[in-house]
Amino acid sequence: MPSDVRPLTYDAVGATRPHDPTWAERPAGFRALETTVPVGRGDAAWRAAADAVLRWEVKTRSGFAVTPADGGGPRAREGADYRLRAALGPVGVLEPVRVVAVVDTPVRCGFAYGTLAGHPVSGEEAFVVARDGDDVVLTLRSLTRPAPDGPWRPLFPVLLLAQRVYRRRYVRALRRPRATS
Repeated sequence: MPSDVRPLTYDAVGATRPHDPTWAERPAGFRALETTVPVGRGDAAWRAAADAVLRWEVKTRSGFAVTPADGGGPRAREGADYRLRAALGPVGVLEPVRVVAVVDTPVRCGFAYGTLAGHPVSGEEAFVVARDGDDVVLTLRSLTRPAPDGPWRPLFPVLLLAQRVYRRRYVRALRRPRATS
């Protein structure tokens, strides 16, 4: 591995299984969460939600800045690294991640990303929109544990509280219209 490439901080790569409608197998040693919420109905809602999720809008509408590490476009790309920046009050936190899976079918669309060295926690998160007839839903899947080393490890309980705040934002993110500029 080249020295400029950060390693993932966990071995269960792809464990949030964004391609699968059900999440039966969850690796031991992680806090696991799955939440599904309705985001709309019909073709227009599906197209808007599918586009938004693949462009990281669950994160950006929740207060994160998302920057592709390679300067590429905003669409999630499997194998691509991104820098997420979260503002927690006056403090900004950088979260390096890599997209480990992308799904883009007529009824299921989304991606999973894994944490890279330097991220405050270790694990994987998936954002997937799915269509069942006219109903469109967003599913969040998350596997979290303390970072393997570094300055964030002792702050893990505080990070879990921040994670709860952001998860509430995520479930509302696609219910709001996209901001236009």
